Amino acid sequence: MNVSLVEKEKLAKSPLEMHYLGDKVLRQPAKRVAKVDDSIRELVKQMLQTMYSENGIGLAAPQIGIHKQIIVIDCQPDNPNTPALVLINPEIKKSSKDLCVMEEGCLSIPNVFLDVVRPRSIDVVYKDEFGKQKKMKAMGLLSRVIQHEMDHLNGVLFVDRVQNKFALTEELNKKGFSVSAVQSIS
Repeated sequence: MNVSLVEKEKLAKSPLEMHYLGDKVLRQPAKRVAKVDDSIRELVKQMLQTMYSENGIGLAAPQIGIHKQIIVIDCQPDNPNTPALVLINPEIKKSSKDLCVMEEGCLSIPNVFLDVVRPRSIDVVYKDEFGKQKKMKAMGLLSRVIQHEMDHLNGVLFVDRVQNKFALTEELNKKGFSVSAVQSIS
């Protein structure tokens, strides 16, 4: 299965069930994928279909209750010519000292958007959906999305990194989420 063959379309119902802030499944660390095979490729396909159906640009396996180190990303979901990116067992090898602030959101915390500080660029190694070892330097939005999704693999959500606690509390309360579900990282 080639991920570029997955249609970038919204399905009437996502193939996989999303988990939301407060669900303890989001706080469990994911395990490395021992072997990339057809079952992993099928999971990747369903993750991409779920991501597109939920209007996301990134999805990590823990968000759908699967504790495997798998991430799917598509920073241009409306462009049929750009392939999605699949990162299996990703590792950040280097982060820039240069930090930047960007607004983030998350499919597991719908309609909550807050500023998060992260390194501007990263060097990451991973396996693709065929088990091939890859490496890349990511900058801008792609760097941000990779870091955000990799946090999910470690049981961390973007709200844990929000520094403006007033804005965090206000946004979560407005959208019906419990502030007690946040595990702040200082």
